[in-house]
Amino acid sequence: MNIENMLTYDPVQWQLVAHILILGFASMAAGFVYFMTTMREVAPRYRIASVLGGIVMVSAFLLLFAQWQSWQTTFTFQNGEFVRSEGVFSNGFRYLNWLIDVPMLLLQLVVILGLGAATSRRLGIIFVGSGVAMILLGYVGQFYEVTNLTALWAWGGISTVFYIILLYYVWVEIGRALPRMPASAAATMKSIRWLFLIAWTIYPLAYIMPAILPTADGVVLRQAIYTVADITSKVIYGVLVTKVAMDLSKAEGWITTSAEKEVEMVSIN
Repeated sequence: MNIENMLTYDPVQWQLVAHILILGFASMAAGFVYFMTTMREVAPRYRIASVLGGIVMVSAFLLLFAQWQSWQTTFTFQNGEFVRSEGVFSNGFRYLNWLIDVPMLLLQLVVILGLGAATSRRLGIIFVGSGVAMILLGYVGQFYEVTNLTALWAWGGISTVFYIILLYYVWVEIGRALPRMPASAAATMKSIRWLFLIAWTIYPLAYIMPAILPTADGVVLRQAIYTVADITSKVIYGVLVTKVAMDLSKAEGWITTSAEKEVEMVSIN
């Protein structure tokens, strides 16, 4: 059981968590609209990145909306504070959501790196394999955050090994791709590399929060970290990926050609 269920909350703490979760799923809804409306602005070879971004947004929206509903039903207001009633609030569902989202996010990166088919397959296997192992090990570890902090740290540590492997390949492959890209796309790819490092690294801070701050304030902080990390690593990351796809499409002449065709169609009509 997650530590959230073991504590009581004053009205401000409880509302902060509720509002943080609302911010999360509202951001995913906005991201979905953006990816769907900008899909036609990139060349067909990069359009799958927008599709993958849309899948991530739907998946994350459903999870965060369900978490918000769970937060509403798990606690009841008694004697000036919120206490657990009959429900159970679980962060374990986040890991199941990440099993969907992490492969999609990493494959978005593969799409815009401009690699050959064989290299893309190899890198995709490394990315997805490392990402799934990282998530599954963290999923096991979070079950021990109340009963066995040693196990929490141990499973988290093993999970981090796979994250380091993943981070290494992301950093190296982006670096290799930069010389092949136009200046505008390369600049955005550098931002993606740093965003990946920062946003994905703060997830472990939320994971270990029960060990370093096992209080109601710690719960608020953990949900804030998870949500900020989700928005940054999914929505903002996806927007940057789309920007790279647009720049690459423009450099390849696709957007200009399409615009000219639209002008010709209007002239004919």
